[in-house]
Amino acid sequence: MRSNYENIASVLHDLGIEKVDGIYLDLGVSSYQLDTASRGFTYREDAPLDMRMDQRNPQTAADIVNNYSEMELYRIIRDYGEDRFAKNIAKHIVRQRQEKPYETTGELIETIKAAIPAKVRATGGHPAKRTFQAIRIELNHELDVLNRSIDTMIDLLNPGGRLSIITFHSLEDRIVKKRFRDNENPCICPPEFPVCMCGRKSKARSLPESRSCLGKRNWNTINVQRALSSVYSNGRKKGAASCTYPNELSAVP
Repeated sequence: MRSNYENIASVLHDLGIEKVDGIYLDLGVSSYQLDTASRGFTYREDAPLDMRMDQRNPQTAADIVNNYSEMELYRIIRDYGEDRFAKNIAKHIVRQRQEKPYETTGELIETIKAAIPAKVRATGGHPAKRTFQAIRIELNHELDVLNRSIDTMIDLLNPGGRLSIITFHSLEDRIVKKRFRDNENPCICPPEFPVCMCGRKSKARSLPESRSCLGKRNWNTINVQRALSSVYSNGRKKGAASCTYPNELSAVP
């Protein structure tokens, strides 16, 4: 079934499925998308500036880079890329596109490199990594989709069913953990109230954590850790495992 996971309720309805025992999300870009240079996700090859998760989407990364204002570019690079040079990168992009609109990833990479001091470029990975992440998130509305989908998924679980979400950066992880907390403890009564008066009931509970990811990250269940063994073996960049956050939650019976 080809669809965005935010449409899970309508997709299950069309399939005649009311509730499910488990939902598993592995967020981010797939190895296939990264390895297919023409999709424009990789910053290691020169390719069309695309970055669409769904190629039916008429907007591409080139549209964002060429049409967003300097302030808008600064905002997404700062907020979604968490790049401390966001302001300078946005300024360089706007200046360069006045001479020629961006068409390829290589052109954008050269501009980003010029906006970051050489001393900084020598450490910390590829200089375009954070900007590419920011543009991809903006283009595909990744954080918005995630934020508005979690509650729906919890409602679709059978009693005791599980929702497992694997995130690859802190922006996603913060959203997942907040939505999990809000569903586990939805009461909005003032803390001084002796009993709950708002009537909001817990829908789910987070499963116990297992602290065993190379001593760097908290893995919420050993089952999720085993399921992610491919992260270690597929040859994807060395930071993948240590930058992966699994979150698992169980619907209240």
